Amino acid sequence: VRLVESGGGLVQPGGSLRLSCAASGSGFRFNAMGWYRRAPGKERELVAVITSGGATRIGDSVKGRFTISRDSAQNMVYLQMDSLKPEDTAVYYCNSGVDRLSRPGPYWGQGTRVTVSS
Repeated sequence: VRLVESGGGLVQPGGSLRLSCAASGSGFRFNAMGWYRRAPGKERELVAVITSGGATRIGDSVKGRFTISRDSAQNMVYLQMDSLKPEDTAVYYCNSGVDRLSRPGPYWGQGTRVTVSS
């Protein structure tokens, strides 16, 4: 499984970004997919997870602001990020094979950087 993220960048507080993750390889549509992030000096954090059936889990720190979705026909996963805050600044990683809506699977993308700053 190969994962390629895109959509990161610089945005002002209160703004929005949409991250995309393109997956290739077999088994994508059966895997739970997730977004994780790592901010400077902090541990990796679960952002959002979506199962093959569409069930989702959103991390507490982004609940109500971020939404995860997937298009299994196109092998894509999206993270819509609204009302962004400076503390959302991090490198965001796409992951495939998430276990029990929390533990990351073995497949990672290269990451896309999000910077929230005025």
